[in-house]
Amino acid sequence: MKNRAQILLSVLLVVAASATVVLYARSGASQSDAASDMEGHQHAAAAGGGELNPVSLDDDMGRRIGITYATAELRPLDRTLRSVGMVAYDETLLVDVNPKIEGWVEKLYVDFTGAVVRAGQPLLEVYSPMLVSAQEELLLARRLVDETESEPETRAAIQARELLESARRRLDYWDIPQDEIARIEASGSVTKTITLHAPASGIVVEKNIVQGGHFMPGTNLYRIADLSRVWVEAEVFEKDLSLLHLRQRARVSFEAYPGKSVPAVVTYVYPTVRMESRTGRVRLELDNRDLSLRPGMYANVEFSLPTKEGSLVVPRSAVLTTGERSIVFVSEHGMLMPREVVTGLLNGDEIEILGGLEPGEVVVSSATFLIDAESNLNSAMDAMGRMDDSITTESEQGGHDPAGMGMDEGAPREEAQEGHDMDKGS
Repeated sequence: MKNRAQILLSVLLVVAASATVVLYARSGASQSDAASDMEGHQHAAAAGGGELNPVSLDDDMGRRIGITYATAELRPLDRTLRSVGMVAYDETLLVDVNPKIEGWVEKLYVDFTGAVVRAGQPLLEVYSPMLVSAQEELLLARRLVDETESEPETRAAIQARELLESARRRLDYWDIPQDEIARIEASGSVTKTITLHAPASGIVVEKNIVQGGHFMPGTNLYRIADLSRVWVEAEVFEKDLSLLHLRQRARVSFEAYPGKSVPAVVTYVYPTVRMESRTGRVRLELDNRDLSLRPGMYANVEFSLPTKEGSLVVPRSAVLTTGERSIVFVSEHGMLMPREVVTGLLNGDEIEILGGLEPGEVVVSSATFLIDAESNLNSAMDAMGRMDDSITTESEQGGHDPAGMGMDEGAPREEAQEGHDMDKGS
């Protein structure tokens, strides 16, 4: 009995699990069909919503909501390209103080960044064992030349002169000034330190050495910038680069000096584009002898472009841009008709129309977004109407659903089968 009870319990569990699987499969199929139907309706609505419908608007209502109109006109378009930039050093006027010897700083004359220096001004005194050895060689060659001066054509005299020239040349290659070399020869004694001088006039913008510091050949001790002329590097969008060329006229203004602008010309258009911002750089040169412009200043740049004759122009506010297309609303027989247009250059409050509009047509120039909202609402209502018609048609067709009939017919068969099983059980 115990075994039969266990077998019966196992059978019941299997039957219950099978029934659960069947019910879940049926419910999943129903939900999938419903989702498919809903997705179809959503696609239909989206397709309908993408189209703008005409808007009917009388004059009184237009005045209430502040709608104004403008006429598309053919006329010359004065083009101005606006950009932003930064003041930068003129790289051709930058000089580095970079010794070719190893040494230590014994005395620092220019000891802070921003100091103004003149060409030839002492910067620092350095001690270098290499310079001491070179001075000794120079003085030795000088004595040999003096000793053989009475017999200038002898081999020893010639070699002494060659040795002297070699010692001078060595110091010259190390950027020791000629007057310093002459002073060493005249004194006849070796000096512990040598003074390094500024190679150009300007402002010290970098200083990488302190009192007592050690440096190696190739170390940049100072960077000197001549700020009498500076660059302004403007950022220009990729689509506008073709409009600019060398010697292009421009005006530059600065936030530091409101109301003041200075003329400039384009001296170079960089051959690369920044991948992050999709902009190219354009260089302008400005005179800065009064040192009023400082590298790092923010600048506004306006490029004067040639006037374009015969451009079709409308107010900039008349064009609605969605990112994928540009729309204007054209007044036709009391209706505002949405129309897709192709836009061109911008110039202040005006925009050029390259296609989609004819001269003399009247467009909405203000409160355009209200008209757009009304047009979108009409499109949505039309889409809902089409959806209702579709649902009604499907319902009418579903009144004689063969699947439903199949289910009704199947019920008696299931009951008959159940009765047959009961007879067997009895």
